[in-house]
Amino acid sequence: MAYATVEDVEGRWHSLTSDEQERCALMLNDAAVAIDMLTTVGESKLEAAKIVSCNMVIRALAASDSQNDAFGATSVTTTAGPYSQSVSFANPSGDLYFTKLDKKMLGIRGGGRMLRPTIGLEAS
Repeated sequence: MAYATVEDVEGRWHSLTSDEQERCALMLNDAAVAIDMLTTVGESKLEAAKIVSCNMVIRALAASDSQNDAFGATSVTTTAGPYSQSVSFANPSGDLYFTKLDKKMLGIRGGGRMLRPTIGLEAS
């Protein structure tokens, strides 16, 4: 179950085409799954989950926004002669991801968990 709606995303960003709305709805569900994998969303975190979901989807949609090629650029290099230009993007593949602020809003601390394999180890 998504924590936000397409209308929530549009209200925070801009109106979406019908194709973008369909993609947005799917991505909002994906964002909810990602959030649920990292934390339990109780009543106190519902608004934070909504905001984080919207931000995740906006970042992903903006990465594929053909109308605004500079959105999401982390580095732009331009040279006058002999005409060179380079642009690096923060999210070139349009992935859903959490920022540090997103994690803080959801109460997620630290990085990933390290798992230690126990295959072949005997308990002492």
